[in-house]
Amino acid sequence: MKELGSHVETHSPQVSMMMERILLGVLSLSGWIIPSICLHRQYHYVADSKTWTEAASYCRRTYTDLASIENTEGMNQLINTVSSSSHSSEVWIGLYSAIVWRWSDGYRGTGSEYRNWDPRYSEPNFYSGREFCVFTKNNGRWYDQICNTKYPFICYRGTQLDPEFVFVNERMNWSSAQRYCRENYTDLATVRNDTETQEIQSLVPSKDRAWIGLFRDPNLNWSDGSNYKFSYWDNAVNPLGSLTHVCAVAMQSSGKWKAFDCERRLPFVCYSIPANRQVVRLRMKPEDSSLDLNDPAVKADILKKLQDRLETKVAGATLKWREQPDGKVFFKEGKSYQKKERKKREL
Repeated sequence: MKELGSHVETHSPQVSMMMERILLGVLSLSGWIIPSICLHRQYHYVADSKTWTEAASYCRRTYTDLASIENTEGMNQLINTVSSSSHSSEVWIGLYSAIVWRWSDGYRGTGSEYRNWDPRYSEPNFYSGREFCVFTKNNGRWYDQICNTKYPFICYRGTQLDPEFVFVNERMNWSSAQRYCRENYTDLATVRNDTETQEIQSLVPSKDRAWIGLFRDPNLNWSDGSNYKFSYWDNAVNPLGSLTHVCAVAMQSSGKWKAFDCERRLPFVCYSIPANRQVVRLRMKPEDSSLDLNDPAVKADILKKLQDRLETKVAGATLKWREQPDGKVFFKEGKSYQKKERKKREL
């Protein structure tokens, strides 16, 4: 059975190592290796001041999207891009968050929008980009906090419209406190007005803190749909006030992130992924030795099968044959070539 070799080129902004497995599943291949491909994002500073939404639209039209950052290397690259622009203010990046406060028991009736934040500390202040649960102090004011912090907590028993509040003097994180209240009472406390605030205030010991039932889901997303895994938040306050959405900026000097009102007008950073070209050598052993792989119809059929399989895994990828000077794609490998290949495998 003869062995024929060929070269196929791939052009894609999203080529990945999945390609090797895809090709192996289509043809019977041996003796070739696809080198690893590392696609680095290119960041582009745009000096025009726009709202976050306007900036995202511009980036999608002109490049790929607003900048998303996956790791420290990417963050350093973005910082260098901004620094080289001699620019001196914050820049929009692609991270944003919906601010949706909810009560643990799901209450949405009258008073569900009641809040008693402490204005002295710009609460809720989303400090360091990690605070999603709410506690109260003996002064009756509310504060957002990291949900894994351990505090006593306020449960209630009875009904939502006629609650009886109970102070539980056991230190738990917010989720554990919620589970405890649901197992032993009704739920964590829902607070709907000043009267209920005063009732709870009287239960919290002086200088102590207690979880209540208010919380929000993280809802941190990248504009391009990437998963939120890497974070680079500044250790500082991010006053949320009554905002329903916030968008992230990278600080000019450190690159650290802060949350701003999305309607502010700022310069921004887009990203693009340059198209990559990868040459892959295929060795094939046709079952029918009379099959002419250089027949235009056969070549087209093989390429279509490869392309169809590749598109299910790698968006935007295209394939084409690399022709030899004589116009052929496939050529028969001689004995000298096979001998070289055997020696390589023996090393």
